[in-house]
Amino acid sequence: MGARNPPSLVAAILDARPALFAAKLALVSAYVLGGVVKAADFPAAVAEQAHFGLDPPALFAALTIVVELVGSALVMTRHWAWLGAGMLGVFTGLAALTANAFWAMPAGHDRFMATNAFFEHLGLIGGFVLVAMLAHRETRPVL
Repeated sequence: MGARNPPSLVAAILDARPALFAAKLALVSAYVLGGVVKAADFPAAVAEQAHFGLDPPALFAALTIVVELVGSALVMTRHWAWLGAGMLGVFTGLAALTANAFWAMPAGHDRFMATNAFFEHLGLIGGFVLVAMLAHRETRPVL
């Protein structure tokens, strides 16, 4: 076992298809839940969009639901994961800029929380980039 190679048990887990499925499911779980909750209470979803100043709020609520649910479903596929990852990555970036504009807040607890949330969103975007990279490597033809 070299310094660059994980122990055999870790390698077996990393190579296992169920591990990839579980990791992708964990990554999209908040988006699936968000889409389902918003779809189940559409007036609350519209109110949320209005709170962030998005107009017309009903259109943005519907788009959010579609992106969260369709993007999540695509991430879970084998051949369209890159598209779903792109959808959710762009959505997450726009949401972070809209909902967590810490740079426009006065110092204090709210700014601290918004800063943390913004950088957590960046981490999710990184996860989606990795999903897209894995999907690309998995589906490209062998030379």
